[in-house]
Order: sequence, then structure tokens, then C-alpha cells
Amino acid sequence: MRYLGLDLGSRTLGVAISDKLGLIASNDQVIRHNEEYDRLVEEVKKIVAEKEIGAIVLGYPKNMDNSVGEKGKLSEAFKEKLEQVLDIPIYLCDERLTTVEAHKILLQNDTSRKKRKQVVDKIAAAIILQSFLDKKGR
Repeated sequence: MRYLGLDLGSRTLGVAISDKLGLIASNDQVIRHNEEYDRLVEEVKKIVAEKEIGAIVLGYPKNMDNSVGEKGKLSEAFKEKLEQVLDIPIYLCDERLTTVEAHKILLQNDTSRKKRKQVVDKIAAAIILQSFLDKKGR
């Protein structure tokens, strides 16, 4: 089964997709949404149909004390919107420090600041998805 990984930000959505076996996550794209969540849901719906996605893994930003803040509530609301139009499982996956990890990877690869800004969300989505896939495989 192919999985879709999502990293929801305030203006962008990082997208990653697994291989058909659900073992390896690859970054895919960044969608700019400017808080137009209904349009964003339609974009995700289109990706799910085109790529034959069987489940979605949505990043769930929690505070370091494990509480849920505003960003976490935004992810919960986005999950509910997706569930209204998609008939596939949607999992929330703790995404603490994934953006930091994505920046570290890009810095290690000597990626320019401008390029980092353009790709960091899809790298974070791939980290979120790979983390989920690794836990699922145990």
C-alpha cells in the first residue's frame, strides 16, 4: 500500500509519498496554500486519486511537554476536513523536531538558504512518513 505523508505549515504543505510496498518515503512537493484549507483538501484528494494512496500520515505538532497547542489543533481540524472527503485511514504522527532534522540534513548537503526554504517542508514530510513506516514495520 502506498502512503502519503503531509507536513502542514501555516502557508505550505509538504508532501511525501511512499513506494508501493509502504517501506520507503520520498519527498514529493510543496503546495502553497495561504490558509485556503478547502482548496488544499481538494489538492490532497487529487493526489490520493492520481497516486493510488491507501492511507495518509499527517504530521501532528505537539509541544515538548506532550501538550497540543494551536498548530496541533490545526492539524486535527485538517484531518477532520480530509476525513469528510476521503475514505482512507488518516493517521496523526508526532512530528516534534522534524523541521529541525530536515534543516540539519539540508545543511549537511550544503544546500543554499534560498533552496532550503523551498524544500524543507517536503523533507520534513518525508521524515514524518518514514518515521511512521519504520514504526509500523516493527
